[in-house]
Formats: sequence, C-alpha cells, structure tokens
Amino acid sequence: MRFYTEKECEGWLSGRERKKPDELKDIHVQRINYPPEPHRIFYISLWMAKELTYRMPTLLWITEWGIWPSSENWHLYYKLRQSYGDHRLLQESPGHLFLGHETEDLSSFLQIAMLDGWGGYVLTQANYVNAFFSHDEYIDFFAKEPENLAVVREEFRSDPAGSK
Repeated sequence: MRFYTEKECEGWLSGRERKKPDELKDIHVQRINYPPEPHRIFYISLWMAKELTYRMPTLLWITEWGIWPSSENWHLYYKLRQSYGDHRLLQESPGHLFLGHETEDLSSFLQIAMLDGWGGYVLTQANYVNAFFSHDEYIDFFAKEPENLAVVREEFRSDPAGSK
C-alpha cells in the first residue's frame, strides 16, 4: 500500500488516460444509500473491495472530510495509517493505493472513511465499475457500459447492507 498526494492521485488517473467518473459524459450511474445501521457499512466496504477491484490496484481518494467533525474518529484513522509507516496528515496525502492482494486493507480504510462521514472515490485499475461515496450517505457507482452495473443492482436491490 502507498499513500499519494493529490497531485499523485491526479497523475495516477492521467497516466491511465482517465478522469474522475463523475466528470465524464455518457456514463451510467447506479446510486445506493447507506444502510440505517452503521455496522452494515462493513459489508458494503468489503463487498466493494472484493467485487469491484478484480484483484488489481485500486486508488481510494478521499476528497471530503471535516463536514461532520463530531463523527470523525481521527485517532483510529491515523493509528491505522501509521501502522503502514505513514505519518502524514490526510490533507497532505489523501490518496491510498492498494495493490491487488490488499482487499482487506482497502475495505478497512473505506469503512473508516464512510463511518467518519467522509467522501471520495474508489477508482479501480480494471475500470469496469468505479464509485464515489458521499458524506451525504450514498454511493454512486459509475460504468461506461450499463451491463457492468448489473452486479451492483443485483447485490443491493433489496437491502443496501446486503442482508437480503
């Protein structure tokens, strides 16, 4: 796992001739809301880390924080980050690049970000489905091909926490 500055995140995208998915025209979107029970965020973050990445590198780019300061667990976030040997602040390096074998790590960081009321992107190297999670408690899944969103619709059609 590596931590990236905002400029390095932009470079990761441009090196793949890509933009943030919500900046693209003619892109298909599927929105799901966060579940009412916060503990179910674990399921969503784990599902995203395993199902969207195809065991390829994935960039978790945090772009929103500080909106709900009373819900942010900075201590937990920085302890987790420090366990990877990085002592920079989130605003100094908001990108988190996970390698293909680091799905559990991606899931943990994504879960903390969602529970803290942050927002950001899950940008997969595979580029079949990417996501934006919002501080307003929803996730937009993006795909160039509408059939790529079928897995999202199927998984979350009855319950955003996956407990059908």
